Amino acid sequence: MTVVHPISRAWITTGGTGAQNYDEFADDAEITAIIADNPHSALAIEMPHRAPGSVGRAFLDCLPAAAARLADEKADGSYTPAEQVVVLYRISAPGEPSAYGLWAMVDTDQISTRADEPGLVIRNEDVFIAKVRERVALAETLQTLLSPVLLLQTGKGDELHAALAAATDKAGAPAATDVDQSGRTHAIWVVPEGPLQDELTGLAGGGDLVVADGNHRSLAAQTGGLPRFLAVVTTPASVAIQPYNRLVSELPVADLVQQLTAAGARVEELPRPAAIPAKGTIELYADSKSYAVVLPSAQGAPAVDNLDHALVERVLLRDALGLDPGDKRISYVGGDYPAEWLRGEVDAGRAELAILIAPVTVDDFVAVNLARQKLPRKSTWFTPKARGGLVLAQLD
Repeated sequence: MTVVHPISRAWITTGGTGAQNYDEFADDAEITAIIADNPHSALAIEMPHRAPGSVGRAFLDCLPAAAARLADEKADGSYTPAEQVVVLYRISAPGEPSAYGLWAMVDTDQISTRADEPGLVIRNEDVFIAKVRERVALAETLQTLLSPVLLLQTGKGDELHAALAAATDKAGAPAATDVDQSGRTHAIWVVPEGPLQDELTGLAGGGDLVVADGNHRSLAAQTGGLPRFLAVVTTPASVAIQPYNRLVSELPVADLVQQLTAAGARVEELPRPAAIPAKGTIELYADSKSYAVVLPSAQGAPAVDNLDHALVERVLLRDALGLDPGDKRISYVGGDYPAEWLRGEVDAGRAELAILIAPVTVDDFVAVNLARQKLPRKSTWFTPKARGGLVLAQLD
């Protein structure tokens, strides 16, 4: 019996509602600008306190407005209903291989967060509990899920990839398409009950499923008591991992080199601007200066504890700067924002320090998860990302 199921009551976009997920932004003002440009964006429902006219209000106070927006969009034809369906998903762009996925529901009781906890869905990162509480409150208010958890099928990934590619090739015109901020086209096809649906759900649930994006959303499903959560099940061949960097603000950095040296790091000032480094080195930018830094590893520790992101948390943030990784002075900035943007934030005085880190490899990511070990928070920025607002799941 598969852990992946059709969506019993789905709402399928007719176009114009697609959006980046709520947690993909380094600056909340970007969310407000997107909603202002496109009021039908799913962000207006997922982040109602960032909609024009609501900025400054509390998230919970804006939930009635979110429910009203969703009802209006269902009524005006922005979404069309469907029952007992899964949805084929293809993301494509010129010069890139196509990425594939399957929109479906997944059993919440399959989520595993440690080695002694059974389950086929492996969640791998620490989370910010305030964000989880917001997702729980939104789902309870809307009785609808708008944003999927991205799951990586590690057991039958190759078979699933081939099956999804073949199915989309035969599917004809998509039910809807949407173009994201990077120029990628997101296309969806609805698959009703029948042999194809059975084949795809069987493959999608045919091995361990690793949470690639959506740790907060999956925990919100558990916290909110949902028996199933909305997911896009994708394959290792469909994804890549981009850098996930950090900005630190409101912190003096005059003694940064001395603090790092005291923590056991090797520091070298660079004759060029800081950029995304190779694995094993981090680069820093502060006070118009760039540095290459080798952080000391922990001898005899598990491999996950010596990943660059783990060393940044333990040596740079904790030992050198005295910061907990959850400190509000730390901003986690995904791979959509290049090195020059990070340096620009420092030059503009909106941050004191930019920390640039090599991306985790897909192989390292899968190995850590299958070993039921935990990655540092915000260490994997998967691309392409599943787009919110294309397929909704109404909660029964």
